[in-house]
Amino acid sequence: MPTATKRDYYDLLGVPRRATLKEIRQAYRKLARKYHPDLNPGDKSAEEKFKQVQEAYDVLSDSKKRQMYDQFGFYAENYPGGPPPGAGAPGEVHFDFGGFDFGGTGGTSFRDLFSQLFRGGMGVQPEDMGPAPGSDLEYQIEIGFWEAVRGTVKKLSITRLDHCMDCRGTGSVGGAPQVCTACGGTGHVTQTSGRMRFNITCTRCGGSGRLRTICRACGGEGRVRRPETIDVRIPAGVQTGSRVRVPGHGSAGSQGGPPGDLYIITEVQPHPFFERRGDDLYTVVPISVTEATLGAKIEVPTMDGRAVLRIPPGTNSGQKFRLREKGVPLARKPGSRGDQYVEVQVVVPKPVDERVRNLLRELGKLAPDDPRKDLFARAGV
Repeated sequence: MPTATKRDYYDLLGVPRRATLKEIRQAYRKLARKYHPDLNPGDKSAEEKFKQVQEAYDVLSDSKKRQMYDQFGFYAENYPGGPPPGAGAPGEVHFDFGGFDFGGTGGTSFRDLFSQLFRGGMGVQPEDMGPAPGSDLEYQIEIGFWEAVRGTVKKLSITRLDHCMDCRGTGSVGGAPQVCTACGGTGHVTQTSGRMRFNITCTRCGGSGRLRTICRACGGEGRVRRPETIDVRIPAGVQTGSRVRVPGHGSAGSQGGPPGDLYIITEVQPHPFFERRGDDLYTVVPISVTEATLGAKIEVPTMDGRAVLRIPPGTNSGQKFRLREKGVPLARKPGSRGDQYVEVQVVVPKPVDERVRNLLRELGKLAPDDPRKDLFARAGV
C-alpha cells in the first residue's frame, strides 16, 4: 500500500541521506524508545511521532523501499521499478507503476493526491495484519547494599499491555470477516483526479478484500493496559545501573506476536562501613600504637562475617592489606568474587594520667626516632 510522505523520512530519523543501515537502526531505536506510547501515556503528539518514526524506519530499513523513496520521494508497495512499456496520448504525461495507472496532464501534486487517497476507515480493520512483537519495558528499583551483593527476590507491581480478553488479542470481534465495502472485495480501488487515474490497493482492507469489526474494549489494538504483580530474582553482584532482564514480561505483541521483555534497572543504597568499587570492597579499620609497632592478629568485618588479618610489625597508618575473594560475587561470572582491601589507621592513645605520660617519655628516650629528620631537605628550604 502506498505511503504518503508527510515529512522527509531522513529528517524524521535525524540521519543523512547516505546513512548506513546500522545508523538508521540506531536512530530508530533511540526515537522509538523516546516516543513509545508505553512511556508517554496519554500523549497524542508522542503517539503520532512514534507512528511517523515507525513508518520512516519501515521504508529506509528495506533496500528496495529505500531505493524507490530516494528516486521518487514516496514509497508504494505495487511499484515494480520500471518505466511504462507504452506511451500515452499526445499532450499527456503517462506513468505505469505496476498496480498504479497514471494518465493525464493535471496539475495536482503527488503530495496532494496521496493525502486525499490514502485515508483509513473507522470501525473496521484489515483482515490480514501481520503479528508484531511487543515492546520492552524498563522499571527502576532501589535495593539495599546487602541485597545487591548477596542477591534477593523483589515483589514488583508493574503495568503493561496484555492481551485483550474480549477479542483474545486479535483486535476484532463479530465472527467471520465482512466483504470490504470500499473495494467490493477486490482489494483494489480506482481513484481519479482530473485526467489522472489511479488503480491502487484498497487502504481499508489492505488489499485482502475482507474486514473485521474492531473490538471496542481495546480499540482494535488487541491489547489493554493491565497491572501485574511479579517476583523478580535479583542476582548477587548487581550494582547501580545494572539491567536485570525478565524475559516475556514486557508488553504483549499484537496479532499474536511475541511479548517484549522487562528490564529492571537497579539503584543500590550505600553502606556506612563498606565502600564498593566495582567488585571490590574497601574498609577502614583502627589499630593501636602497640599493634602497629609490634604487629598483631586482629579480626576485621567482611561480608561473610569475621576474618583474621595479620598486622606486621612497623605498620604505618594508611597502609592497605588485601583479603582475597572477600569482595562482591561477580554477576557475570558465578563462583568468582572480588577482593576486600583493609586500610589501617593508627590510633594514638590519650595521656589520661601521669603514669602514661612517663611511659611515653621513656619510649621516646629508648627509641629516639625523628620522623621529620628529612622533612626540610625534601622541601628544599
